[in-house]
Amino acid sequence: MRAKRVITIHVRDDREKEEFMRELQRLRLPAFIYVHGKLDSLKINVQGTKDEIRDAIQKIREIHTRVRAKLYPDRRGLYRYKVDDLLREAGTSVSTPIIVKTLELVGEKVELRDDEIVTSMPWEEAVEVTSRLGEALAEIALQTTRQIREVALPVAIAYDLDPEEVLERLVELGLAEWKEDKFKYELVKNKEQALEELLKALEGDADED
Repeated sequence: MRAKRVITIHVRDDREKEEFMRELQRLRLPAFIYVHGKLDSLKINVQGTKDEIRDAIQKIREIHTRVRAKLYPDRRGLYRYKVDDLLREAGTSVSTPIIVKTLELVGEKVELRDDEIVTSMPWEEAVEVTSRLGEALAEIALQTTRQIREVALPVAIAYDLDPEEVLERLVELGLAEWKEDKFKYELVKNKEQALEELLKALEGDADED
């Protein structure tokens, strides 16, 4: 037996409304959904079986919570993003440790909770950084191991360097080497030590300038 239910979602501004509608359009549900918008609210008409309606409303509320978490900071001034949302918006696929380390290096607060990044960096900026990471990854993906990428990519973005240049610097410092048999750069030291020594060297360069 088909039924109908109307729920109201309150939004603060057009940005929230647009982001919510975009996410809603991505939903693939058996229930029929019709949205009627006003200035600060959206009336959502959900039709289907009772189970379909219950499932749809739960997903709609989850979407709204996610949209608010990424657009507005909490009391600590932190935003919350699903990693998948960030990668999809940036149109790339970069590993989570690389994103987290990059945000740390550019001076943002950041922590990882399950599949969410909690950070002081606003959504649009986080998308831009992730997009730049994706472009840098495309340049060096074939000639690097995962470990060395976790050092080279965050540094390339944080210091606005060409990723190839970062790889060469790692070799110069004796932190990485080119493996002829694998056609790849590999770290000689563990990634924490390599990152620490690379950052020291780059800060030394900056002091000389």
